[in-house]
This record gives sequence, structure tokens and C-alpha cells, in this order.
Amino acid sequence: MEWRDEGSVLAVRPHGEHAAIVELFTAEHGRHVGVVRGGASRKMAPILQPGAQVQATWKARLEDHMGAFTIEPLRSRAGDVLGDRLALSGLNAICALLSFSLPEREAHPALYQRTQVLLDLLPHPDAWPLAYLRWEVALLDELGFGLDLTRCAVTGSLDDLAYVSPKTGRAVSAEGAGKWADRLLPLPYCLLGQGPVEASQIVEGLTTTGHFLRVWLAPSLGNRPLPEARARLFDQLQRYS
Repeated sequence: MEWRDEGSVLAVRPHGEHAAIVELFTAEHGRHVGVVRGGASRKMAPILQPGAQVQATWKARLEDHMGAFTIEPLRSRAGDVLGDRLALSGLNAICALLSFSLPEREAHPALYQRTQVLLDLLPHPDAWPLAYLRWEVALLDELGFGLDLTRCAVTGSLDDLAYVSPKTGRAVSAEGAGKWADRLLPLPYCLLGQGPVEASQIVEGLTTTGHFLRVWLAPSLGNRPLPEARARLFDQLQRYS
């Protein structure tokens, strides 16, 4: 069994004295794991960093075996954000959430392309936080937990949308919320493509997506806690807002 594909490194862990088990998010083969012989060496360790873009050849005797990767570096991303603590947290959160949520060996081409765009935006602090928020919305949608932010679930109105129902994931207008507003999740204008984007809006949006990652996505994966990298990013964005 053999294939060749491009992908981003999500995680690396030691395997024996010199090898490493590497987890990739690939364009055509989804999240895939394999052994890299010599992956812990001085030559390979700097290449196998989260977010790095690589060309990988996977080989195994049988399809259901873990198999082995041969890795060719294409570009590093960690070096682009090492001097930016917030962007580095963003990089770690992206990789951790993909590793946490994606089923193994299932292709997600649209999410893959969106992830590449987001990773490439990380050196641009004015652009990537909003792209990250929208990426979390896209991740939920890709995995079958999409939010409906098009119209009010109560009145049917397209205007004055201000909240999201924590039970249904549907938008609610200020009028439709009424006295129940304090029980609803925030729907910042930036998720609707309206108005200027402020740091506080990004935090509001991540409060909402975080709720659905916890109460919808995580239970479907065995109720594992969300990755700590996601919580660290949220905390840092809160401080910056």
C-alpha cells in the first residue's frame, strides 16, 4: 500500500530511540498517522514541527496498518510566529483541534484548504483572529454541527440578529430574545460580516463556538475534554481584548 500527498504536521511524539509517530492533516487522505524513521534526529526534528507543510509518502504492507512516512519539507510555519506569542497559541490551537476532532483517514478537502489559508495568515495579526473564529464555525459545520446564523429562530427576521440559542445553534434577534436574552449566547457582528471587527467581538464569538465544541462535538467523540491549547488561546485573546 502506498500513496503520496501534501499535508500539515499536527502532532509528533517519540517512538523508540530515534523514530517519531507523526500525525498529518493531508489534502486527499485527511488526518493520517505514520512512523517517521529518524524522526527524532537533529536533522528531522526541526522539520517535524506543528503547522509545517510537508510532502509525505506513506507505505504499509496492509491498508489498516499504521505504516511509515517518508517526509520532504516544503515550508516551516513555526518560524513565522515564534516572536508572536498570540499567533503561536493560534497555531497550536489549530493543530490541537484538528487532531482532537477529525476522524482518521477521512478526507475533508474544503476544511483542508481553509486551514491552509488560516495557517498562512498567522503572521498577520490584523487578519488571523477573525479568520480563526470563522474557521471554528467551519469546523463545526464540516463535522455535522453547523450553526444557522441566517435568520431569527423566533421571528424569522433577517435583521437585528444578536444571539445564538445554546440548544439549537440558531440565531435569535434582539426582539425575539426578549426576557430570555441573558440565557443566550452572543452573536457578534463580525460573524455576520457586518461592521468593524474588535477584539472583544472575537472573544464573544469564541465563547459561542466554544460552547458548541464542548456540548455538541466533544460528546460525539466520547466526551473527551477540549484541547488545552484551545483554552490557552481563548485566555490570551481575552487578555488582549
